[in-house]
Amino acid sequence: MNQTMPARPSGAFVGASWVALIVGMIAYLVGLWNAQMQLNEKGYYFTILLLGSFAAVSLQKTLRDRAEGLAVTGMYLGSCWVALGAAVILLGVGLTNATLALSEKGFFAMSFVLTLFAIIAVQKNVRDIAAIDAHADASMRSAG
Repeated sequence: MNQTMPARPSGAFVGASWVALIVGMIAYLVGLWNAQMQLNEKGYYFTILLLGSFAAVSLQKTLRDRAEGLAVTGMYLGSCWVALGAAVILLGVGLTNATLALSEKGFFAMSFVLTLFAIIAVQKNVRDIAAIDAHADASMRSAG
């Protein structure tokens, strides 16, 4: 298993990823808080954000595991894709049928996409940094 170490992400990229994640989530949640919807509708959109976020992180980790030669079942990989696809489709169906202004629908869609992109970038950064640190620790132990 000959794998190359990923380059350490720059502090700027790590910071930008975290800022994008925080901004995306806060924007979505503030928009949800201020939306003129019933509580059950707000719960629907909140649950979609949670499902999409978890599915995106899980899919990123699963694809990275496979790329690194770790065993990943096709069933789990397929479940990750289905969950992420379901979150996106459910958001699309919900917004299409919502009685919101077109600008509000666009706001929810864009903050959702920003959150998913950012959470994938944050997960990648966390994993890259952990792998680099573990490699450095192992090198220090073997040298010492």
